[in-house]
Amino acid sequence: MTAEQLLTADLPQAQSQSDASRTVEIIRASWAGVEDRTDELGRFFYATLFHSAPETRDLFPVNMEVQRSRLLRALVHVVQMVDQPDELVPFLQQLGRDHRKFGVLTEHYDAVGNALLSAVRAFAGDDWTPEVAEAWTSAYALSAQAMSTAAEAERGPASWMGRVVDHRRVGWDLAVITIQTSEPIPYRAGQYLSIETPQRPRLWRYLSPANAPRQDGILEFHVRAVTNGWVSRAIVAHARVGDTWRIGPPMGRMGVDEETGRDLLMVAGGTGMAPIKALLDDLTQRRQKPRTQVFVGGRTWDDLYDFGALRKLSYSNPWLDVVPVVEKDDGASGAERGTLADVVTRYGAWADHDVVVCGSPAMIRATVSRMLVAGTPLDRIRYDPFTMD
Repeated sequence: MTAEQLLTADLPQAQSQSDASRTVEIIRASWAGVEDRTDELGRFFYATLFHSAPETRDLFPVNMEVQRSRLLRALVHVVQMVDQPDELVPFLQQLGRDHRKFGVLTEHYDAVGNALLSAVRAFAGDDWTPEVAEAWTSAYALSAQAMSTAAEAERGPASWMGRVVDHRRVGWDLAVITIQTSEPIPYRAGQYLSIETPQRPRLWRYLSPANAPRQDGILEFHVRAVTNGWVSRAIVAHARVGDTWRIGPPMGRMGVDEETGRDLLMVAGGTGMAPIKALLDDLTQRRQKPRTQVFVGGRTWDDLYDFGALRKLSYSNPWLDVVPVVEKDDGASGAERGTLADVVTRYGAWADHDVVVCGSPAMIRATVSRMLVAGTPLDRIRYDPFTMD
């Protein structure tokens, strides 16, 4: 049975939609009472996990400073979404397959769940009622079972090896990295991959390839060094030709549906340009190409680091039009002025288009919210709601 079949089968029996909503309401209310103590709670969580299942310590990096709250945040995010199975199920399936690269075993899910419940219970105090305990227990159990079922059903590699064949700095905080993999990775244009580098062992970061899949196994990644980003800063400053990277299974639901026949709108901010380039690369290989409008934005013209390549692509493909957008402009660049949310909605509601939005979580939230207000149907907008760094 697949994870999707499992959840579809279990949800109606275990919880009606109203029950699932009530479960999420309880979880969110109880989490709000302990959320301001996340650091302490995270330390308690890992101490409990490593005491009850000491073999799991080797799954994590030596320095836990970056990792400490990451898994905890992801677990809470997942259990808060049990009332949204259409979004949660595919994510859990991918997450379960992805966790094979860590060497996660089925019994580890029980240890993680016990540590999570123990941590929340310890910090919730008197607010940890039987109803709260039941909500957390049932939500986590459903999620863990879906992930482990998907992992057990997967027969493909847990990870792939790749070698850095080019490292090009395109700014003080930005680099374009080219990887040659040992064999082609079966991802779709628009999806993202997890990577582990020799500079930061057992610290994984999610990156979107900037090209569609190729038979020669070449992958291009655009990496910006972010504040407190241990992995991204190491890649930009210290990655070298010849380094070996480990690459996890593809994740994400981004893509362009060939069947709708509608025109296409793409909106990219920052290194969100990478998955947009991959999707455009894929479109150039299709027989039927939708009329495509692309808006690429940044604070200044320098943030549009790869706009020249997109413009060149538009010159040779009449179905493609590209518009630069900057928030600060002296007037010399010829770009539209404003945020991406401002400029895209200034052009209209795009109600007759399929829409793809890529960028930071804040940029996605702002752009999607403004488009919905302007009249863009929600079911026409695609973006990856899950971000993990």
